[in-house]
Amino acid sequence: MLYQNKLFVNRKNNIIPDMSKGLSWLETHANTLKNINRGIERETLRVNLDGHLATTNHPKSFGSALKHTCITTDFAEALLEFITPVDQNINRIFVLLRDIHRYVTRTIDHERLWPFSMPCIIDDINNIQLAQYGSSNIGKMKMLYREGLKNRYGVPMQLISGVHYNFSLPLLFWQKWADISDVESGKKVISSGYLHLIRNYYRFGWIIPYLFGSSPAICSSFLQERKSHLQFKTNGHGTMWLPYATSLRLSNFGYTNTLQSNLPITFNSLEEYVSALKIATKTPSKKYQAMGIKDIHGNRLQLNTNVLQIENELYTPIRPKRVSRVGESLSDSLLYNGIEYIEVRSLDINPFSVIGINIDEINFLDLFLIWCILADSPEMSTNELTCIRKTWNRIVLEGRKPDQIIIFGCQENEYKLLEIVEALFADLYRIAKILDRSHAITHYQHLCKQLFKSFKDPELTYSARILQLIKKNGLIETGMSLSNKYYSLLFKEPLEIFTNDDFTRQAHESIIAQKILEIKDRFNSIK
Repeated sequence: MLYQNKLFVNRKNNIIPDMSKGLSWLETHANTLKNINRGIERETLRVNLDGHLATTNHPKSFGSALKHTCITTDFAEALLEFITPVDQNINRIFVLLRDIHRYVTRTIDHERLWPFSMPCIIDDINNIQLAQYGSSNIGKMKMLYREGLKNRYGVPMQLISGVHYNFSLPLLFWQKWADISDVESGKKVISSGYLHLIRNYYRFGWIIPYLFGSSPAICSSFLQERKSHLQFKTNGHGTMWLPYATSLRLSNFGYTNTLQSNLPITFNSLEEYVSALKIATKTPSKKYQAMGIKDIHGNRLQLNTNVLQIENELYTPIRPKRVSRVGESLSDSLLYNGIEYIEVRSLDINPFSVIGINIDEINFLDLFLIWCILADSPEMSTNELTCIRKTWNRIVLEGRKPDQIIIFGCQENEYKLLEIVEALFADLYRIAKILDRSHAITHYQHLCKQLFKSFKDPELTYSARILQLIKKNGLIETGMSLSNKYYSLLFKEPLEIFTNDDFTRQAHESIIAQKILEIKDRFNSIK
């Protein structure tokens, strides 16, 4: 049972924002949320059968990593990224993602897909080939950008994998909620609404890594380029962990940039956000200036010496997005055309799922993101954002600690984690009842009840469950056991929506598209 008595206490202390207006509105407008657009991006490393990072190139049968719409690479040739088409049907999205996994599994042969966010065994980092995108101008820029990432943050950090969830509310929602007529005339209002959502996600989104974080441990080879003050436990055979960690991936030890912590990037207005982002891409960093643009042999080391080489280098748990036109920067696209969707970036790879994510995670994210848009969301100062980052870091490093306490925002008062969550889940449960009623189901209410148990018993969380296996068998052994299990399952399963011809055609078309781009760039260079 979700306790209601804490609700008043926390509202009185201005902890949980008021959403009485939002709940009242949702009671009569639940149908506006039936056509949410969604998309999933899943990263995964290709590994050898012994748990070492694969050193082979991106398979040619997959086509061009630069132009393929579903199968590409991220930082390195061995780091795959699977991208689903945008869809409103959750079940269909998962079938599409599973089809991509099925096809890839049958193609990589003597390799496996790593089931964890934190990397496998990394041998000589100098032998790891960065992602290759050909000789076009954009291809060369993407490769140099990755060279900069390697030199700025080190290879191990860039091999950390995750799952990104793209989410956009239907036009009908905005028409009823914000009284707009169409996307074009209402783009400022819609953008303001998404920033409203993002601010609430920053303040309370740490519940996502608490519930679904799955990276409490690392392979010791991850430390070969860096030092850590964290007090890791170890089995003496290459496996290291923190007893109460939920997501090392999201910690200051994981996928992070300490220089970015000082950036005055908030989410109070689109103009303010874009301006701060542009400043970060134009402001020189003393650290990166000292590194230089080229080495003593004349080889380029990074795109530039600014705090951010490009806008995508900003590491955040959630960010505003839209599809940009060719040659248009993300910030310009956002400023002139408005926010189209938001990208949630705080999901670890789920090691208990054959495709790295399950439907419960998406359903809960939908529920939570709806709460974020309906609940009051005051403006956020840079000081508050700094305090919020500390709360996130406490949850990802020791969130399962018994009787965990947190400081909300920059307040001096300490609160028990369970106390805050009880009030938050009381709201979520009320939204779940409305959504279930509108869909004639009980799924959202059941999901709330099940997930709330994880706060009363942290051993039910993904991180606790996977750590139990890792401590018993070792990180690499556990990872390879799961990889082999999922390989066998996927290899046998037939494609359901995509066909082999679809993948063959996409590969062929992507290769042609890259060649055309390269020819155009060569032609323009000699004009």
